[in-house]
Amino acid sequence: MFEKLAGIEDRYIELEKLLADPDVVSDYENVIKYSKERSEIEDIVQTYRQYKTVRQQLEEARTLLHDPDMRELAEAEIEDLEPQVPVLEDKLHHMLLPKDPRDEKNVIIEIRAGAGGDEAALFAAELFRMYIRYAETHGYKVDVTSENETGGGGYKRIEAEIKGKGAFSRLKYESGVHRVQRVPVTESQGRIHTSTVTVAVMAELEDVDIDLDMNDVRVDVFRSQGAGGQSVNTTDSAVRMTHIPTGIVVECQDERSQLQNRIRAKTILLNRLYEIELERQRSEREAERRDQVGTGDRSEKIRTYNFPQSRVTDHRINMSNYNLQGVMDGNLDDFIDELATRDQAERLGAGIETA
Repeated sequence: MFEKLAGIEDRYIELEKLLADPDVVSDYENVIKYSKERSEIEDIVQTYRQYKTVRQQLEEARTLLHDPDMRELAEAEIEDLEPQVPVLEDKLHHMLLPKDPRDEKNVIIEIRAGAGGDEAALFAAELFRMYIRYAETHGYKVDVTSENETGGGGYKRIEAEIKGKGAFSRLKYESGVHRVQRVPVTESQGRIHTSTVTVAVMAELEDVDIDLDMNDVRVDVFRSQGAGGQSVNTTDSAVRMTHIPTGIVVECQDERSQLQNRIRAKTILLNRLYEIELERQRSEREAERRDQVGTGDRSEKIRTYNFPQSRVTDHRINMSNYNLQGVMDGNLDDFIDELATRDQAERLGAGIETA
C-alpha cells in the first residue's frame, strides 16, 4: 500500500510542476486535464502526508524517552500520536479502494407501488416525500420527470431526478423492495396489512461522446445519380461510408462536392452511432432497474417500516431504528452510513488490491 501511496504522491508533485509550467498552462485542454487529475488524488496525498508527519513525530518522541528532562513530555506526545496511526492507515486503505465511477453522478429514482393495492400506492407517495426531505437536507435538487397518480394522493409510479454532487453514492443503497406494516385508514377492523413498494436508483445516463476511428470506416466514392439513373455530374462526388464494426452504411450524394458529401456522411454516421450507444445505455439501465426491484414480492424486502411499533428495520445489516417518524422525515443517514461501511468492509475483505 505504501509503495502505491508514494507513487501517487510523486505523480501529484509532477502535476504541480506541470501546472506551473508556462508552456503547459498556455494549452487550455492540458490545464483542464492535469487539474482534474490533481484534484482526484489531492485528498489521498494530503492524508498520506498527514500520516507520514504523525509517524515522524512519533519516532522523534520515542527517541526523547531516554532523556530524563523530556521523558514526561515525550510520553504525553506518544499517547496523543499513537492512536492516530491506525486511524489514518484505515482511512488510506479506504481511500485506495476502487471508486464506483457513478458515485458523483445525479440520480434517477423510480418508485412503484407493489403488492397491496391502494395502500402500496399511498406508501409510495410517502417514500417519495421521504426522499425529497433527505435531498433537501443534503442540498440536492429534485425534479419530477414522470408520475402516475391514484386517487387519494398515492402513486402507482413516480420517477424523479435528484441532482447534487455525490447523490448516487448515497442513494444507491435505497434500491430494492420496501415493506410497510400498518393499519390502513380504510381498515375497519384494525387489522395490520403488509404492502410493498419497489425503489430503483440509477445513475444518470453518461454523456455520449463518440470517438469515431476512421480506420474502422470504409469510404467509397461514386458518381451522383439523378432520377432514372441520369447522371447529375461527371465527377465521383457521391460518398458511401461503411462502419465496419457495426455494419452501418451511409450514402450522401446531395451535395455538390465530394468534400461536402464526406462531411455530411460522417455527421450522419456519428449521429447513428450516438443513437446506438444511447440505446445501449438505456437497455443496461432498464436491466439494472429490473435486477434492483425484483418482482416486488414481500419476501424480497430490504427494509421494513413497522408503524405500530414505530420501528424501521434494514434487513441487509440487521439494523433497527425506533424513530419511524424521523426516518420518514428523511433522516436516513444512520442506515446509509452503515450500508456504506459494510460495502467498504466487504470489498476490503474480498481482497481487492490496494497495494
